[in-house]
Amino acid sequence: MPKEKIDLVGPGIKVHSVVRHGGVMIHAEYVGPVACPQCSSEQLRTKDRFVRKLRHESIGTKNTWLYLTLRKYRCEDCRRYFRARVPGLLPYRRSTEMFRQEIFMGHRDGISQQQLHRTRRIGSATVERWFHEHLELKEKMFSSRLCPTVLGIDEHFFTKKQGYATTFCDLQKHRIFEVAKGRSEHSLHSALMRMKGRERVQVVCIDLSSSYRSLARKYFPNALIVSDRFHVVRTVIRHFLDTWKLLDPVGRKNRGLLSLMRRKSGNLHPDQQARLERYFEQNPAIGMVYKAKEELCELLNQKHRTQKDCRPLISRLLYWIDQLRNSPFEPLRTLGATLSSWRDEIARMWRFTRNNGITEGFHTKMELIQRRAYGFRNFDNYRLRVIVMCG
Repeated sequence: MPKEKIDLVGPGIKVHSVVRHGGVMIHAEYVGPVACPQCSSEQLRTKDRFVRKLRHESIGTKNTWLYLTLRKYRCEDCRRYFRARVPGLLPYRRSTEMFRQEIFMGHRDGISQQQLHRTRRIGSATVERWFHEHLELKEKMFSSRLCPTVLGIDEHFFTKKQGYATTFCDLQKHRIFEVAKGRSEHSLHSALMRMKGRERVQVVCIDLSSSYRSLARKYFPNALIVSDRFHVVRTVIRHFLDTWKLLDPVGRKNRGLLSLMRRKSGNLHPDQQARLERYFEQNPAIGMVYKAKEELCELLNQKHRTQKDCRPLISRLLYWIDQLRNSPFEPLRTLGATLSSWRDEIARMWRFTRNNGITEGFHTKMELIQRRAYGFRNFDNYRLRVIVMCG
């Protein structure tokens, strides 16, 4: 193999020979600059030579061993003995950092520990240890980050034993900022206090969770709280379906009608619209409930509105809240109370376009991470993988 093809050995390393024998064996010598680690002097005297056998980054599909000749020096200024430091090779290690990076990238991309054990001839425990070392190293790069200006907060299921975890997502840069175990203020207190720059947060997007709202008001005092549009619309549809169940318990069990009642009227085909109209002729009260649901959802789905445009929308929202709170049906009264409690956060949806759809997308990716690992028992290991792979 030509020497000029071996660029991955590293700077300052002179290759003497390359031998193929059950793999690739590179015989090389370090000829780069050397200075005393104590006094940085270059007045050195060679005292000995030795060879280090190292696992190196694979060439193609062949395993590679690097036989690197190094020197032991004596500093003429401080009289200290030391061995040459080689870039990309840490003391007391029998593999180069390039080989460790190769193992990390392979395991991160889905190659199992057993497969790496068979192909790269290293132990599966070694793969796990190196993988966590790289995760911890990369996580330190994110630990000094300041809180984002637009923050999304949502929960996701972790394990049956440990319950739920809370995701803090940077909605502006589309990445995970932090993951903490639990969803109550008591369990999240320490994680929130470790966050730097909490006063920088301008917008916090959450679902209709009272605990998250009180948490956002306490730990992000300069932020405006915005309700997530998907959760608000889903809450409206659920309460209207509960009202339909009170009016027609038999029709509520019809899966065909249920599918049509959940959809927007503008998304229905003509034959589907005709079927709904025939059903509403037999049940006019349900038709009125469906029409109210469509008008309220259309109001909540308004986007990209200016401050002037929001004024008539606010009047319509207050009108609907008053109508729902005075409704004879219990589900609609409950819905009116919920919308009244969250009216400020709901009104801000018309101005701010960011929502927790980004966070929900990351939850899908986090489920894939858990599935690939066949579940996690240690939350710290799970947090490391999520922050590095989704950050």
